[in-house]
Amino acid sequence: MDFCGAHIISVKQFERVDIDRVFQVADGMEPYAHRKRITKVLDGAILGNMFFEPSTRTRVSFGCAFNLLGGHVRETTDVKTSSISKGESLYDTARVISGYSDVIVMRHPKVGSVSEFAKASRVPVINGGDGPNEHPSQALLDLYTIKKELGSNDRAIDGMHIAMVGDLKHGRTVHSLSQLLLVYDKIRFTLISPKELCMPAEIVAELKAAGHEVIETEDMEEGLTDNDTVYLTRIQEERFTNRLEADIYRGRYRMNRAIYTRNCAPNTVIMHPLPRDSRAAANELDNDLNQHPNLAIFRQTDNGVLVRMALFALILDVADRIDQSATDVGWYTESRFE
Repeated sequence: MDFCGAHIISVKQFERVDIDRVFQVADGMEPYAHRKRITKVLDGAILGNMFFEPSTRTRVSFGCAFNLLGGHVRETTDVKTSSISKGESLYDTARVISGYSDVIVMRHPKVGSVSEFAKASRVPVINGGDGPNEHPSQALLDLYTIKKELGSNDRAIDGMHIAMVGDLKHGRTVHSLSQLLLVYDKIRFTLISPKELCMPAEIVAELKAAGHEVIETEDMEEGLTDNDTVYLTRIQEERFTNRLEADIYRGRYRMNRAIYTRNCAPNTVIMHPLPRDSRAAANELDNDLNQHPNLAIFRQTDNGVLVRMALFALILDVADRIDQSATDVGWYTESRFE
């Protein structure tokens, strides 16, 4: 794909060569993300960060990524504080905000809303999550994390075994990651969920059509065996009619150190898109794994900044000019990011 000026709405836009390009640029962002070097390549550029649904990591990660490239961030964090609450259409909002911005990241609870917004925008738009549909930058950072984690043990994405656990019906992160993995070869997916919260049938069909093996089960401990990566998700309470309906499934699948040790291979990578639900009734990923060397959830969030920096650099066509504007940082110490 031609990244320059492009909207990033769906993982289906990406061929394998495009993913490789994003990861190549992300690799080069590490000294800037760690504040070892400073670049002002986007000095004067403005990011419109528009989040009409609650977010911490994604919103701050995008803002941080843009700041680290030298740009400025303007945020809308609640639909109640925007003119949409007064009846303004997405079309009008897009026309206005794109006049104030050089690139926009948008999250919205309605499926297809970001695509609708992008059609009216005069600048590139990145999908920060549209309801239970897609979350392309999360899928990219998840895959980048998998690549790095498996690579440290001389394993590869092609041919890997991955278990996805939890609310696979509403989890846009697992939807997007599954569809991004369509361009890889001979992956085995073990999908662990209640039948009522299983992966959408159309995604399962796509995986099988692409030559991947798909196993669906409700038995978590059986499904955890013989995997390179286990990707857990929380019950997406906000997608249910009410909390009581979500409570039926809350806490059904939990990972702790004992379950991991009993069922997983020693080098199995543990991932979660966050936030993890740490309430006693849920606790899908226990705190007793916090110091486990295979817990990659915080490396995931760090990688999110790298990948989002790469997307901004490619979309705004500055990827090859970053080092030219860079300076070293005198106060940098390696220990800050260990």
